[in-house]
Parts: sequence; structure tokens; C-alpha cells
Amino acid sequence: MAILNKEEAQALLKKVVAFSKADECEVSLTGSEGGNIRYARNAISTSGDISTLSLGVTSTYGKKSGTATINEFDDKSLEKVVRRSEELAQLAPENPEYMPLLGPATFKESITYVPATAAMTPESRADAVAKSINVAKEAKLEAAGYLENTTGFRAVANSKGLFAYNNDTDVIFTITTRNEAGTASGYAAKGYNDVTKLDTFTATKTAASKANGSLGAKAIEPGKYTVILEPVAAVYMLENMFRGLDARSADEGRSFMSKPGGGNRKGEKLMDDKVTIYSDPFNPELPAGTWNGEGFPLEKMNWIDKGVVKNLSYSQYWAKQKGVKPVPFPSNIIMEGGTATTEELIKSTERGILVSRLWYIRMVDPQTLLLTGLTRDGTFYIENGQIKYPVKNFRFNESPVIMLNNVEALGKPERTISVESYRSYLIPPMKIRDFTFTSLSDAV
Repeated sequence: MAILNKEEAQALLKKVVAFSKADECEVSLTGSEGGNIRYARNAISTSGDISTLSLGVTSTYGKKSGTATINEFDDKSLEKVVRRSEELAQLAPENPEYMPLLGPATFKESITYVPATAAMTPESRADAVAKSINVAKEAKLEAAGYLENTTGFRAVANSKGLFAYNNDTDVIFTITTRNEAGTASGYAAKGYNDVTKLDTFTATKTAASKANGSLGAKAIEPGKYTVILEPVAAVYMLENMFRGLDARSADEGRSFMSKPGGGNRKGEKLMDDKVTIYSDPFNPELPAGTWNGEGFPLEKMNWIDKGVVKNLSYSQYWAKQKGVKPVPFPSNIIMEGGTATTEELIKSTERGILVSRLWYIRMVDPQTLLLTGLTRDGTFYIENGQIKYPVKNFRFNESPVIMLNNVEALGKPERTISVESYRSYLIPPMKIRDFTFTSLSDAV
């Protein structure tokens, strides 16, 4: 019962809404099923299947709201959870930012569900992992990885007649390879809606090449370097920036989008002309949900166009405060690029550093978006268009906003997963000048 189709979900939600006696009532229903497999030192350590189904009810009287959840679905339990949410609403303080629920709307069907991914089994997961382990063994490395597939749905209905439904599939794969001495490491991460696009063999080959290639890393002086950021590295920097595409935090002076003296930077040129960032739930490489939690439809939206801030997201409440239309936060993020591969970006570089991955990133200054963190899993020195030798890892201090002002070239965008959030992005490899490394690190 974990996965309900659109008609089944709508029938259940209508029944729950009918129990309501509150001024307003919103009911959400989420379900998922899937499995995972984990391995380390070239051997599977755990495997499991997960199935969940949960219903939440929010009742409102005036500006007082209460929420209750349940995972039982007989009529008596459904009515009980509605009554409980109403009791909690009566006890709650008023929410000065409460906004009335939206009425009926038409939402386009998403393209996030792929039957092949929904059909994955413990056997197919084991086969995918076996390919990865075999690559590691042949390279005389030890592999540690994780593969998980999920089929899920989300549905919402309210007492004003709104109903929305979305189903999706997802598969993620991460792999770390190390030598027996623990002195060299490589990494790869992949995530797709469509499992037929997942190639654990090639991903592990990449991670193994990084590991064996990083043996005997040399120490070089920290400083400002031209860097090639592979998509896996770039996404860790940019994810922090994407969270700043919010008008309220900017207007309140809490983000890099804040304008000195008040207001936000919409309309200003903040980055290089090569930088264009948008969202599109119907992008075939990165499909996403077509509605948000407030009940607004999601369409293609430009956020940064040739370096200029074109839009910021406005919640329903903040839009009313500012006298503008609500702009929903995106359900996916895509950054345009060029046609070059990472290898071609390397060939175009006289001197620089190839960065495979960044990690342990922390915020230094929210207003400039200055970040600090470390390289890992393969860092290499480039000279005359070739990788010359591996180098010891660095600590960096850099802002993605400054970084995107120093773009020399962008490659072909790739779908890349961030293991910080387990969100996927479409991000190009990047050639960046004057990237600031501040010290060396002995970590691998």
C-alpha cells in the first residue's frame, strides 16, 4: 500500500478532508518504497528494503494551526487524526504570517517516474554492486559504496478544493576506492530518475583511476591557482549559493543577495556573462516536481541570466508584504555550460590544478558567501595541458560568487548528486582562475 496512484490518493484525501470541522484543512499523503545495498572493503555489508506511508493533517482556526500525523488508514483512525489536529490548533498561538490556503489549480503531469527504476530488485542492486567491486579488485583497491533506489509519491488536498499529485523514481550511487595503505583515494557519485542511465562499472573505473593516480602526491605551495572543478566538486560550492535565491533572506540582510542599505540585488550583474542558471521541472536530464508545498505550479524560471540576477523566490507571505506575485522556490537547478569535456578543459590549461571533489565545507561569511573547505579524492597538477602529478590536498577559502566572476570556460553539464543533501543538479565542469588555496592538508 506504500505507493498509491493518483486516483487512489485523491479518494483517500477527499475522505479525510470531509471529516474536518475547522475553518481550513489541508491533508498531505506521502509514500515510498525501495531498497539499498552498502559495501565496504570489497564486500557487501548490509542490504534492505524500506516501505513507508504517512498522512498529515493541518487544521486551522483563524490564524491558529495544528498538525497531526498517522500511518493507519481505517476510517476510525483517519477521523481521529483530524480531531487531534483540530485540538492542537485550538491550543496553538496565532501565526502572524499565516496565509489562507489556495483553491483548485491545474498542474502539469511530471516526467519524474520511470518504470525501470521502480522495477529494481535486490538482485539487480547486487548485480550493479558486483560490477563495481570487480573493478576495484582488478585495480588492487578496496571499494566502499552505497546504492539506493526509491519509488515515491506525494499528494496534497485541502478544504478549498485544491488537489496535487506527483510520483517519482530515483536511484543514487556513491563509490570511494582506496589503496590498502589508505594513502590514495578516488570517488564518484551518480544519481538518476532512470536506472538504465546508471553505469556502476564506469563510475568505479573513474574512482579507481583517481585513487591509483593520486599515489605519491607532492606538496606544492598554497596560493591562487587556475582550477578545473569537476562537476562533483563544483556542486558542493554552488549548492550553498543556490540556497540564497530567496528574496526574504536577501531583503532582511541575511544573504549574499542583500543590498547594502536594504533590499535585494535583483536586476544586478553579479557574475560572469557565461553564467546562466535556471530551473525547469520538464528538463529530460533532471526532471522534477511540478508544484510546491504552498500549491503553486512550477514552470521554467531563469534565476541568473548571463550573470544578471533575474529572479528571486517569494513565498506567498513575503510576496504579499512586498506587493509582488509569489515566485516558488525551484524544484531543480540547472546551470548552462558549453560543449567541452573535462579532458578538453585540462588540455586548454597551461598551469593549474584539477579538483575532483570538495568536502567539509563551512560558511565563513554569509553576506559574501565566503566558504572554507578541503579538496579530497584526487587533486592533480596540470602543466601544458596535461596532468603532470598528484598533489597534496588543500584547504580553500573562496566564495562561489567570486568564483563565478572568474570563469574562464565551462564544459558540458552533467547530472551530479550532492551527498550533503542527496539532491541532484545539472552542473558543468568549470575552469576558474584565481581560486584561493590557503594551506595544505594531509588528508587523502
